[in-house]
Amino acid sequence: MKRWMPLLIITLILVLSIGCSQHRKSPENPSSAGQGGNPDEMKVAFVYIGPVGDAGWTAAHDNARKLVEKELPWVKTSFIESVAENADSERVMNEYARKGYKVVFATSLGHMDFLINAANENPNTIFMHCSGYKTAPNASTYFGRIEQPRYLSGIVAGKMTKTNIIGYVAAHPVPEVIRGINAFTRGVRSVNPKAVVKVVWTHSWYDPAKEREAAESLLDMKADVIAQHQDTAACQQAAEKRGCYSIGYNTDMSAFAPKAHLTAPIWRWEKYYVPALKSVKDGTWKNTPYWGGLKEGVVDLAPFGPMVPEDVKKLVQEQRKLMEDEKLDWCTGPVKDQEGKERVKTGETMSYDDQMKMNWFVEGVEGDTTE
Repeated sequence: MKRWMPLLIITLILVLSIGCSQHRKSPENPSSAGQGGNPDEMKVAFVYIGPVGDAGWTAAHDNARKLVEKELPWVKTSFIESVAENADSERVMNEYARKGYKVVFATSLGHMDFLINAANENPNTIFMHCSGYKTAPNASTYFGRIEQPRYLSGIVAGKMTKTNIIGYVAAHPVPEVIRGINAFTRGVRSVNPKAVVKVVWTHSWYDPAKEREAAESLLDMKADVIAQHQDTAACQQAAEKRGCYSIGYNTDMSAFAPKAHLTAPIWRWEKYYVPALKSVKDGTWKNTPYWGGLKEGVVDLAPFGPMVPEDVKKLVQEQRKLMEDEKLDWCTGPVKDQEGKERVKTGETMSYDDQMKMNWFVEGVEGDTTE
């Protein structure tokens, strides 16, 4: 018996470890998500691409989730973080549906096809997908016109640069990211036609080391303002370390780089989540794609850093008002591409469909959309 005791202890430890690992990879059970069968509670799940502590994309969604619970006491939520853009996301969404969740939100582009599969398999669950374009009878898409605050932040960058070289650390060469770069550049060039925006790709949504390395390479190219489509503050911290400026993204990350942070295009997802869940409850929900902007409040601009001059703040506020009143659109022509070819004629505005499949850079961007 004494000889077998160590082996038994090791076996028990392994079994417990495997059990814990499997639990972490399964949808989290909320403390009071209607497991007791309360018919007045709506169980809602959130599937995240990154960790909730990233202070960026996932943090913005999770902040909104908390506000949903506060504003809608009949909603009980659960979330699972760091779900890869592969078949594992489909397993997670199916598991939520089987557990009786009425609504499942998935928050990354790569979750799209797996969400549609889960929707087809679970017709009694409503699925909503952030940034995608495929729908089903019980599945819709939602996104925001982040290009509006991107354009406004570009005005700030164009005014603050001294070298006329602005760096942009970008995640993946997909339409969502390309649109953002183009809108930002249009903002820059509206106040500083001599400035250029240099793009470096990381091919990752969340990788602080890669983000920092990309930002440093742009700073080495004499960029004195660093913008980003990334989920952490690594780019902003790299800029601050070099005595340069930064434009953030997703949330207000000024605390991470207070001497560099000029402003940031940010998300307020609760402006979508709250009315969407109300529509599910009252039976008016439809699978119509959502695309709100500054006017609806789902996108915004973070507070300005103390280094931004008053005249720049005033200009941005004036341009913001025009956007909210639908008198200014970042992609109203003339719009030329990198080669100088006119893509949008004077007085015309690029359609929603054309924006959703944008795969080219505007004039003033230095970089390749296929890298």
